Amino acid sequence: MDKDTVLEIRDLHVSTAEGKEIVKGVNLTVRQGEFHVIMGPNGSGKTTFAKAVMGYPSLKVTKGDILIDGKSILGLKANERAKLGIFLQFQNPVEIEGVGFVNFARSARESATDSAIDMKQFMSEIRSYTEKLGITNGIIGRSLNHGFSGGEKKKAEVLQMALMKPKIAMMDEPDSGLDIDAIKVVAKNVNEIAESNRTGLLVITHYSRILSYMKPQHVHIMADGKIIAEGGKELIDKLEKEGYDSFLNGAE
Repeated sequence: MDKDTVLEIRDLHVSTAEGKEIVKGVNLTVRQGEFHVIMGPNGSGKTTFAKAVMGYPSLKVTKGDILIDGKSILGLKANERAKLGIFLQFQNPVEIEGVGFVNFARSARESATDSAIDMKQFMSEIRSYTEKLGITNGIIGRSLNHGFSGGEKKKAEVLQMALMKPKIAMMDEPDSGLDIDAIKVVAKNVNEIAESNRTGLLVITHYSRILSYMKPQHVHIMADGKIIAEGGKELIDKLEKEGYDSFLNGAE
């Protein structure tokens, strides 16, 4: 049996190209098969943190390290990190006119695995997941995210995660743009995909609604670029009752 992949963040500091520090010393470890959640108010650094882990080129790691199985990946580009099994679902997926969804997904998986895929089997996988996610065939026949609604973009990103089979998946606000029914569908499918592939999940969100349909094991509260509280589901319950002020003010 292969050893589970471990993503380790050590004292990570991240700045923008203009030199503004956004992430200010985050420590976090996500093992394959675990389910982590990062919650926090707007501007707390959650998205910047995820982009830095994935190797977003406009961000600069000024201190600390990002490791996979004990080896630093700071010198690796985003596609090289993807080959190690890291996946990022974007908060605002980019529309790319002229690049078909199926061709994009096929190229991404072939690049990540360094092997050609059986298109018949691949299309069978796509049809299976589109049915589960409630994605129409017309969507996957179009350009990547072009003309998609917010909810369609998020479902398409979950479909990409299913097809890529990552070892560690970061999901940046997978609930934004979704109605109540769609949140249930996305949560159910993310749960099933993660369980079937032993994917380590790191879900980033403002709100607890989607988490009511999931079973996070580790909850981290981020504010001003730092993780200020850690625990289990009890932190989500506290947020529901008291909001972020109880954490920002240092209340117990």
